Order: sequence, then C-alpha cells, then structure tokens
Amino acid sequence: MFGGGGQLKYDRALTVFSPEGRLYQVEYALEAVRRGTLAVAVKSKDAVCLAAQIKIASPLMDADEIDKIFQIDEHIGVAISGLHADSRALIGYTRVQAQTYRLTYDEPVLLSMLVKDVADVIQQYTQYGGIRPWGCALFFIGIDTQGTQVYTASPSGIYRSFKAYAMGNGEATAREYLRDNYSESLSFDDLVHLTLDALKSGTEEEATKENTRLAYIKSEDKQFTVAKKDEIARYLGGTD
Repeated sequence: MFGGGGQLKYDRALTVFSPEGRLYQVEYALEAVRRGTLAVAVKSKDAVCLAAQIKIASPLMDADEIDKIFQIDEHIGVAISGLHADSRALIGYTRVQAQTYRLTYDEPVLLSMLVKDVADVIQQYTQYGGIRPWGCALFFIGIDTQGTQVYTASPSGIYRSFKAYAMGNGEATAREYLRDNYSESLSFDDLVHLTLDALKSGTEEEATKENTRLAYIKSEDKQFTVAKKDEIARYLGGTD
C-alpha cells in the first residue's frame, strides 16, 4: 500500500487493517501503556486499594509533584499508565462527566457507567483518519451501589472489570503474584499489603515512600483517600 514490507504497509494509517485484522497504531498505543510505570489495584468485599510506582528521572526533580493517582469524584480514583499528557486530558473529561451526573441527578455516578463513557470516547480515536489513538490507559477504583469496583480502560476502547489487576512495566509478574495470593475475604491491612507486595514483585527498583503512591476507598465512608508518606512507609515495613 505505502511501500516497504510486512506491517509497514499497514501501520501508517490508523484506519487500515492488516490482512490479519490488526490495527498497528492501536497496538503501538498499547505498547506505550506496557512501557509505563506499574500500577496495581485490588478489591475485597469492604475496600479497594490502588498502588502505583513513579519514576524519578533526576535527583533535581521534586518527586512530590509527580502525579500517578488522581481523584475523579468523592468515591472514585484513577491511576494512569502511558503518556501522562494524554492521561490528563482524559482525566479532565472524566471529572466533568462525573460532576455533570451529580449535578443532574443529585447522586454519585456509577463507576461502570463512567468507565463505559470514557471507553466510548477512547474508541472513537481508533476509527477516524487524521487522528491517533490515546497513548494511555486508565485504571479506576471506586465504591458505589454496585459494591467495590476495579476497572481498566485501554487505548483500544476496551474496558474490563477485575477483582485484582496490574498494568504497566512488570505487569506479568505482578499479575502472577496476584493470582497466587488473592482472596476476596482480605482484611483492609491485608488488602493494602497484597497490593504493595504485588507492586514490589513487578518492579526492579526498591519501593519507598518517595517513589510509591497509594490510595484506597473503604465501604464505611466511600471516600477516596490518598495515603500520606508516613502511612506508605508503615505499610512498606518502615522502608524510607
């Protein structure tokens, strides 16, 4: 089509399928997500936890200003993987949709509805010429009338619900750790420890309170909470 051999014939235009039915630019976006720093989310019957690693590229950087986990609504949080600039745009859209629903219906939005809405927007960027797919994935946690929730939304427009999941560089090792150790009856402390242990299993760099972000929601108040450094250090076993 455009010259060259193999996939080069098909990866220069988003709307062109390869003979195998693949959209290579979408696959490239998925690879950008896999190369992002690792994030892990785990839910139990009474709580849901989200942990993420940040990359401190230089000692001159202010690590406190590096964001990986964001609040969407009182009962919803999200971690990002992939291109941060793309993620910020989607997070802004998601926040507006959550607040619009609250103002319209005077109640918090269901996470499943919100994720589907975001995934629909992402999917539109996989089918039109002149645009590119979003180079990021969103990793949602929340508690609503449907219980504890963990969702992902990928650059392909696919969204999925999980009991426990990992996304980013080292995801295969972290997912294996979760498969071997997950239980729905985890206490809150055990839930946090499992999330952090899975994160540590998938990263080569030692987890510390400086390069680890942690957030959680409990059923008792349904409030998204970002853990402070001292709390993270305590769950990490005193690691500084």
